[in-house]
Amino acid sequence: MELKPQDLLVLLKRIANPDQSWTYSTLGNALGLSASQVHRSVQRATEAGLAVSKGRGDWQVVPEALLEFAVHGVRYAFPAKTGAIRRGVPTAFGAPPLSALISAAPGEAPVWPHAEGQARGPSLNPLHRYVPEAALADRALYELLALLDALRAGRSRSRERTLAQKLLSERLRPSRAA
Repeated sequence: MELKPQDLLVLLKRIANPDQSWTYSTLGNALGLSASQVHRSVQRATEAGLAVSKGRGDWQVVPEALLEFAVHGVRYAFPAKTGAIRRGVPTAFGAPPLSALISAAPGEAPVWPHAEGQARGPSLNPLHRYVPEAALADRALYELLALLDALRAGRSRSRERTLAQKLLSERLRPSRAA
């Protein structure tokens, strides 16, 4: 069993919309994935201990495990790679909620390259190719993905990583993930 980046995208979408009644098909449609891809993602996440099955296609994210993986493992499993200055969607410290706490000069904050993006900055490879579209369609998911990118790309002891960990912890509380 090997986790894939799309597994985290599926888990974060579920966390971002806790009151939504999700099926594999509706999650897939919302993320640009097929129902079978979402099903396999949930299986891998369950095997990894990031989700638990409640039977008959019902499952739940394990927020504590997801937070631990995000803080200590995601930067090694799915490293962020920066590239040339591009137009795109701001991420990490350039996106909410970190953008309200960390100031950056114009063009300094990283972006996911995307035609609909309104910012310019160093390109950062998204966790999964559908991340920019999914983020633009769902603000709560966008914030979770941006925080995850701050953990993926932030320097090891930086203020950015510390704030991202705190904010992600607040958003992953079990009451939000039920």
